[in-house]
Order: sequence, then C-alpha cells, then structure tokens
Amino acid sequence: MNISDIMDRLGVEERYYTRGPLSVTTPIDGSELAQLAIDDDAVIGEKIALAKEAFLKWRSVPAPRRGELVRLFGEELRRHKDDLGRLVTIECGKILSEGLGEVQEMIDICDFAVGLSRQQYGLTIASERPGHHMRESWHPLGPVAIISAFNFPVAVWSWNAALALVCGDTCIWKPSEKTPLTALAVQSLFEKAIARFGDAPPHLTQVTIGERSAGEQIVDDPRITLVSATGSTRMGREVGPRVAKRFGRVLLELGGNNAGIITPSADTDLSLRAVCFSAAGTAGQRCTSLRRLFVHESIYGDFLSRLKSAYASLPVGDPLEDGVLVGPLIDKDALNRMHYALNRAKAQGGVITGGDNIEKEGCYVRPAIVELESHDGIVLEETFAPILYVFRYVALDEAIALQNSVPQGLSSCIFTRDVLEAEQFLSATGSDCGIANVNIGPSGAEIGGAFGGEKETGGGRESGSDAWKAYMRRQTQTVNYSTALPLAQGVKFDV
Repeated sequence: MNISDIMDRLGVEERYYTRGPLSVTTPIDGSELAQLAIDDDAVIGEKIALAKEAFLKWRSVPAPRRGELVRLFGEELRRHKDDLGRLVTIECGKILSEGLGEVQEMIDICDFAVGLSRQQYGLTIASERPGHHMRESWHPLGPVAIISAFNFPVAVWSWNAALALVCGDTCIWKPSEKTPLTALAVQSLFEKAIARFGDAPPHLTQVTIGERSAGEQIVDDPRITLVSATGSTRMGREVGPRVAKRFGRVLLELGGNNAGIITPSADTDLSLRAVCFSAAGTAGQRCTSLRRLFVHESIYGDFLSRLKSAYASLPVGDPLEDGVLVGPLIDKDALNRMHYALNRAKAQGGVITGGDNIEKEGCYVRPAIVELESHDGIVLEETFAPILYVFRYVALDEAIALQNSVPQGLSSCIFTRDVLEAEQFLSATGSDCGIANVNIGPSGAEIGGAFGGEKETGGGRESGSDAWKAYMRRQTQTVNYSTALPLAQGVKFDV
C-alpha cells in the first residue's frame, strides 16, 4: 500500500519514513508501509534538552498569543483533514469515518484550547489579616511527555498538546511504534502552523520514535515535569512509580472494562444501535468499548435475539471501503489474545456467537457475543477486541454492583426511561466510573468534558472541563499592602 502521495501532501519528507529498522505495517492487509529510524539515547536526551530550552522562552509568551498558534494549527488540521484521517485508517485500521472523526476531535480540542488561552482563571481569596489580600495563580509547568497508544494515534496527543501549549508548556511525543506515521504527519502540520505564527521558539513540539527503552528514558528524566501516558494498566503500574520516585507528575489513562445496563423501560431500538457501535465499533479497540452488558431478565431473550441478528449483519472488511463498519484488529497478537479470551470464556461455560476469523489478508474477525452465568474469571480482565459478555439481572442494585465489581473504572452506561433508575445510576451509590452515560453507550466522548477514569484506569483527566490544570503549577500568593505586619491565627512575635 503506497502512502507516499498522502505523506507528501501532509508535508512529510520521504527520508523520514523510507530508511531505518522499524518496520511499519498496515492492519488492512499486513503490507509494509514504511521503515523508520529509531532515536538512540543521545538523540532522546538532546530532544529533552531542547524541550527544556524552548519552555524557558515559551512560558513568557502571553497565553492568548500562545492560543493563536493553536488556532493556526487547527486551521492546518481543517485543511488536511481528509489526508490525515485516511492515514489514521491506513495505519491503525479503524473505518474511514472514524479516522476522519478522530481528526475532527483534534480540531475541536484546538478550538477549546484557543478559548482557554483567555480563561486561565485563578482566585481572589479573602485574608484574615488587615491590609492583606490573597490570590491563587496558575503558571506554566514545564516540558510534558505524551506517550500515546495505537488505537487513537493522533486525538489523544492533541488532547494533551493543545492544552499544554496554551498553558505555556512544551511537548515531547512518543507515539506507539505501531502507528508512528501519523505522528510524523501531525508534527509536519504543526510546523506549518509555526511557520505562519512567525516568532515561536524552536522545538515546542517534538516526536521521538522508539520502543520501550525510549519510553523508559523519557519517564525517568527529571526535566520532564509531567508524563501523560495512555496504555494498559500494566504499563501504568510501571510508569507511575518511576515518575513518583523523582517526584514528577503523571496523568494516566489506562484500561477500561466498561459495562452497560438495559432496563425493562429502555428504548430497545436505541439501545441496540448503541450496543452495536460501542461493542463492535473500532473492532472493540477503544478504551471505552462496551465489554460487559447486563440485561433485565424480562427482556433478555428478545433483546439478545435481536442483538445476535444485528451482529450477523455487521459488514466486516477493508475499513477504506464504503459501508464497512468493522475493520481489522491491529495485529496477530491482538487476534491471538481475542481467541485466548474466548477459549477461557468457553471453559467458564460461556455460549459464544461469532468470534470466527474472516479469511483474508489482515486480522479480520467477526465480533463475538458471549452468554455467561458467572461474572468472574476472564470477564474481570480487559481484552482489547470485539468481545461482549452478556448477563441477566433481576434488580438494578445487583446490576450496578456487578458493573462496579471489576478493577477498572473508566466508562459506563444505562438505558432507561425511568428517571429514578437514571438518577440512581448517576448518584454516589451508582456507577463508580469516571464517565457515566444515560441512553448512550460508554464510548464516543466529546472534548468538552474531562475524559478519564478511576481505580486501575489511573485517575487521570484529559481534554475538557478543568483538565488544563494538570499542565500548570498552582501558586498561592499573599500581598501585604499595609505598613503593619499582623500574623495569621493571632500569633504574636514582637521584636
């Protein structure tokens, strides 16, 4: 699959993807796309030093001016949306509408960040001391490392970078070694924006290509003030302590084992469409993909029958083709993990519908439904594949308790027309996840809300709301505008 024309339009020189030991393949047919050089320790160290140098200059640029650069970057994304969206599909295998949607998500966060550049509000705090006032201010933090995963190869970087840049930080991006071409393309578009901006310090954003050792070097470097890492819980268990050891900050977006509840009052047609997209969309390779479904016993048989029919009709194939809804898994390892999970589910007494391989080049598989009685074993683990475990429930309290009984806590949903059920689900005794939805699936978040989860999902928050505060340092300030020196809490210290 020749991508040179796309890369050329995106401004990436051929020398960056035609020589080197890292072979990049497309999950569409397994063919090689590119060969990339890998940064060694010295190069990575130099890039970190350049990020620190750029930060010392960028932090003094007024925030609205920093926002102007992000605005220009958003324009470049709009101009190149079709090519970048197609490259996302070619490199990670999601269907083209999702590839384009991912670039739209980048555009949306740029718009959000531009507004934020004029809204980095602090507080004025009343002081107990006469002739004093207190205030809380936010300042740029420093170089930020962004470690991203293959499934959203560009959007997650933009969630971090757009906010970090308007907050006065610089960025080093280590993309997944499975999807580095999109990172090179985004960096090229950002450099186009910088050229139009005119007076930005060099090296505001940089890409480093490498494998595990590259990530470890970045994580361990004390010049990196914040490590934002997206990946598995296993990865987070390693990154978190390493950064904490040097008293750095982490923003972790880790595993999800997301659940949905279908109540007797639910709109069945709406629920069915939402379940199909959430569980089978992106070939089950979203961190917010629906993996467990609890259906009330009174509607279980009918709903499951309709769900199986809908699954059987899902078009699986080349994600660049019109009408296809489910593309390939990222690679053979992902396919093997899916079959391993299905074999374990079968050993637990699961009844499996679907899950069979589709004979063609690439890792194509039909999404699977697994009917189970026991909520344990493989069900408690996240498998990054289109597997949906389905259970009956009797009482809503029971369904919520089962939903919450997994180690992860990212996203959740309920389908109901009963306001009492909806509010119970959203209450402190309801879903324990960072995201809780009513009458929509657990996936498809918008950038206006903070994205992230609890428990083994890592606790990080990215994108909207007040997530920008993670990229800044807070300072409490007290000003004495009198000639006296009263002390707080009535302390006397007369000299």
